[in-house]
Amino acid sequence: MEPVIHHPVMLNEVLEYLRPASGMTVIDCTVGTAGHSLALMERIMPAGRLIGIDRDEESLRIAGQRLEAYSGSFDLAYSNFYDIDKVAASFGVTGAGAILMDLGISSYQLSNPQRGFSFQNDGPLDMRLDRNSYISAYDLVNNLNEEEISSLLRNFGQERWHNRIASLLVRERQKSPISTTRQLSDIVLRAIPGRFRHQRLHPATRTFQAVRIAVNRELEVLGSAVNKAVDLLERGGRLCVISFHSLEDRTIKLVFRELASAGKIDIITHKPLTPTTCEIKDNPPSRSAKLRVAERR
Repeated sequence: MEPVIHHPVMLNEVLEYLRPASGMTVIDCTVGTAGHSLALMERIMPAGRLIGIDRDEESLRIAGQRLEAYSGSFDLAYSNFYDIDKVAASFGVTGAGAILMDLGISSYQLSNPQRGFSFQNDGPLDMRLDRNSYISAYDLVNNLNEEEISSLLRNFGQERWHNRIASLLVRERQKSPISTTRQLSDIVLRAIPGRFRHQRLHPATRTFQAVRIAVNRELEVLGSAVNKAVDLLERGGRLCVISFHSLEDRTIKLVFRELASAGKIDIITHKPLTPTTCEIKDNPPSRSAKLRVAERR
């Protein structure tokens, strides 16, 4: 069975604003299955170089296969993009003309029930981007106390019914551990008042999002990662960041403002770019994407 390959979100906008050119060094901080990187490689060849970083070893394996035609012109690193400075140094890279961060979960990861990211198919409650990390969704859901779960759902998922969900979850796990995505989804559905269960957005979406963010500590490292990326940019080089969550977008906006005030960058997109109606129709998961761009002074 062929793996589901991720459709790169806002690819046209990424190419337009990053301005990849022949001979350029590009860093893709979240290379995934190389959706964006393939298009970037086409434009920086010949003599260009791409560094791809990802926390998912399986995605990196697929990326390597898809980029094989450019062998010798790219390097892949199994790492967190927070360590972009160390990864770049390990490959002898001291500056980049373009850097991309796509903060979304790939279709490849979502489509695999064993990864536990989605409530659409039943699978183990995992949600680790890096499968070698110690803490999984199972650990958080079954060990945090009710107040901690409620806070997690409120802060990371902006979930209106965080108290009700946390209360029911704690009661249910006293009977037996919550070990699958379907169990968690069912608890959320039962906790939410009946008249709010049939919205456009699935009722479990915010809970799964919040738990995933907590498991992978996504917001903790974002601000520092953006600062490190800007430090690596050459003068006139650009950073594109694609976020899918209002808290991510807010973090990026504030960091960009701080860096602009310090005279390190110019903000190219004072309001985030969003996908076109056509792209949303062709790739519905792109609908919440927001793209912000900064240029190194």
